[in-house]
Amino acid sequence: MFNKLRQKLIDTEEKKRLASNILSLGVLQGANYILPLLTVPYLVRILGPEYFGLLAFATATTMYFMLITDYGFNLSATRQISIHRQDKDKVDEIFSSVMMIKTVLMMVSFALMTLLVFSFEKFSQYWAVYFINFGVVVGQVLFPVWLFQGMERMKYVTYLNIGAKLFFTICIFIFVKEKVDYLLVPLFTAMGFVVAGIWSLYLVKKEFNVSFGWQSADTLKFQLEEGWHVFFSSIAISLYTISTTFILGLFTNNIVLGYFSAADKIVQAVKGLYQPVSQAIYPLVGRKIHENKKAGLAFIRKTIWILGSGMFLVSSLLFVLADPIVSLLLGNQYQQSVLMLKIMAFLPFIIALSNMFGVQTMINLGYKHAFSQILVAAAILGVGLSLILVPMYEGYGSASTMLTVEVFVTVLMWIFLRKKFKDG
Repeated sequence: MFNKLRQKLIDTEEKKRLASNILSLGVLQGANYILPLLTVPYLVRILGPEYFGLLAFATATTMYFMLITDYGFNLSATRQISIHRQDKDKVDEIFSSVMMIKTVLMMVSFALMTLLVFSFEKFSQYWAVYFINFGVVVGQVLFPVWLFQGMERMKYVTYLNIGAKLFFTICIFIFVKEKVDYLLVPLFTAMGFVVAGIWSLYLVKKEFNVSFGWQSADTLKFQLEEGWHVFFSSIAISLYTISTTFILGLFTNNIVLGYFSAADKIVQAVKGLYQPVSQAIYPLVGRKIHENKKAGLAFIRKTIWILGSGMFLVSSLLFVLADPIVSLLLGNQYQQSVLMLKIMAFLPFIIALSNMFGVQTMINLGYKHAFSQILVAAAILGVGLSLILVPMYEGYGSASTMLTVEVFVTVLMWIFLRKKFKDG
């Protein structure tokens, strides 16, 4: 019976490739889930809420520059590669133009970060943290995840990312022994990202024979236009995700931020459980809709039911077991994180649904403008709620803001798609 089921699941080359990608991404997300569960309990105890909060604030700041350099290529370039992957000249063109743009954006980001750090005391007081953390941005620019994803060869991404995270994890346990070692945490993180990025470029040439070449202004302009809606949407998303942490850091202190960030780390780890499926099916959905819209939509509906049910169960367990999870992973000094974790427990389920409605469906169907409008509305709501709730309720206000905004996004996307399909 097992063999029959196995044959049914991988009876075509497409299914085999999808299963391989999900397995590779599953192993990667497993590492993303397990390794933080090893390091976070250690770091929150060694560094304490204050320095753990400082590093969380520095990470939130760095995330803005990662958004700028990503620009939306992780979706727009992935889709292009998945469609044209048999055309070597076209793949070379996409790769080269995207890498050129990302390099320029990285230099602009470094200049902006330098200006920020030396203009405000809150940043200049710990200037080294921000400059070391910028190494993550460099590594991300070097690593063309979108190329591997578009080629549906995610095993390479898995190997490199796990290698980088293993390096970080081992170094943390060996070298970080007391609070004064806090700078080593972003240093090891950045080193892992940069080494993985350099090695990925070697694989791009060796495995795919992709070559870099200088591109014309028209080609660069085309890529900028293709990625614009996704970039704009990413900026909007950041205003109610990253900015929640950033605003909390501005209005409170590193200790409060440490309690919130510790709870958020657990939520992010659980949220990562659905990402292998999300990343693996994105190029597949794009190709299916490109070839046969009806078949693509049927595939999306089936995935929503399976993924939604699984993530609802996981979120329910996170809510019920919040107290023992915090005690086990974070320790008794983080009891303030329990209620924050309960408030955010259903985020993995809600965000999994919004990803299916938004990224997988709306983006692939070409509803980029509507997608952007929903996220802009969410950004306005998120910033507004943060400015009201954070001064009053601190970390609890941030957690409530994140939950409210994600529900808002998911409901609006569902209403939009229901209306579209009803009218169609």
